[in-house]
Amino acid sequence: IFERASAAARLGLWECDLTSETLQWSGGTYDMFAIPRDTPLRRNQTLIRYPAASLKTLNTIRSRAIAEGSGFNLDTAIVTPSGGERWIRITATVECAGERPTRLFGLKQDITEERRRSERTRYLAEFDELTGLANRNQFQARLARACGEDGAPDTGGTLLLIDLDGFKEINDSLGHTAGDECLKEAAQRLAAVCADAGSVARVGGDEFAVLLAPCAGAGTPVLLAKQFIAAMRRPIRCGWQRCQIGASIGLAQIAGCCARDAFKRADAALYAAKAAGRNTLRWFDPQQMRF
Repeated sequence: IFERASAAARLGLWECDLTSETLQWSGGTYDMFAIPRDTPLRRNQTLIRYPAASLKTLNTIRSRAIAEGSGFNLDTAIVTPSGGERWIRITATVECAGERPTRLFGLKQDITEERRRSERTRYLAEFDELTGLANRNQFQARLARACGEDGAPDTGGTLLLIDLDGFKEINDSLGHTAGDECLKEAAQRLAAVCADAGSVARVGGDEFAVLLAPCAGAGTPVLLAKQFIAAMRRPIRCGWQRCQIGASIGLAQIAGCCARDAFKRADAALYAAKAAGRNTLRWFDPQQMRF
């Protein structure tokens, strides 16, 4: 019953004799490490399954637990004999005879799926799933730091806000699959043009943003904007179709303003670029644009 229940929970029992360093595992632990059940084991034979950094951590907390007669918990990666990676959660308790530690025992649990779900959740919290670029939340956090909103110095820089011209028509006429292909290709071209930028993000449906540090140089924002506009003049293949879209870009200096106002400035400049005929760029001009 235990073996069936532990298999369902991806659990295994283990114990280690501290005198001989021999191990006793339940079937679930053998399966976790992808080692044939009932294989005689010594501890040094299993340590090769741990990556170097994980093994160092394991040895450190294990030695401390033995010295203190306590226990430990550890989440760590292991590598199976076939080269596959798994994540396990180790819980350990030290058993003593008088004051002499004699045995370590506890549970091992396969948490690979839990780890993957956690990593995916973390990824989706910061990145756009379709394009792989930073998402709006991550970009706003970086912009806020650049504006000094977290108590750090206001580093300044330039914000580029980009809108794809003609995207809605393609999305409406050819469908969302074609629209998604356009967005992914636009993201790749933008990332290639702005490879050295501080942050490149998709912040809305067909809206992208780039944050450039002041050290990028005075002419760099305009140069990158022109390069991306030129890159978007090349047709995009969507299945058997060749689609044509463009890009309008608004640029704004962010020194001396909060992240919210930086977005407003760049958005006003973007609106001016679209009003000027699209496929062009405009700087925010505080003399002409109010918000």
